[in-house]
Amino acid sequence: MIMQPASTEIASRTAAIVQELKGLEGPLLPILHGIQEEFGHVPHDALPVIAEALNISRAEVHGVVTFYHDYRSEPAGRHVLKVCQAEACQSMGSDVIAAKLKQLLGIGFHETARDGSVTLEPVYCLGLCACAPSAMLDGAVIGRLDDEKLDEIVAEVRS
Repeated sequence: MIMQPASTEIASRTAAIVQELKGLEGPLLPILHGIQEEFGHVPHDALPVIAEALNISRAEVHGVVTFYHDYRSEPAGRHVLKVCQAEACQSMGSDVIAAKLKQLLGIGFHETARDGSVTLEPVYCLGLCACAPSAMLDGAVIGRLDDEKLDEIVAEVRS
């Protein structure tokens, strides 16, 4: 089997996703979600393929990718931990929670641990205001964060 260069492989896999979804009304967001699901992020080499297929500029595609916080330009860690930073969680100490997680994990927001175990991200409302402070680990919400729950989270992402 002949290996294609990474950019050629990305372009061909992106083209297949675009072809499948471009008939939708407002196809850009579903296409970006499909690409991120396929690659774990939205590779830079995918942008011109999307732009050409949708007859929009690369700048428009880039603008959408960078506007929405859920799209990544680099692969995330094996686990993604999102810590709510909205007002209700702030009032219940999410800043202290975030600081402790940053210390325990050795990374800041928008960073991935060197071993690739976890990516830490801020999020602005998980809808758990009554259970503040809250977080989301790999899509599962966790409310009423305290030191014990933080230790459990850190143990899980390091396992």
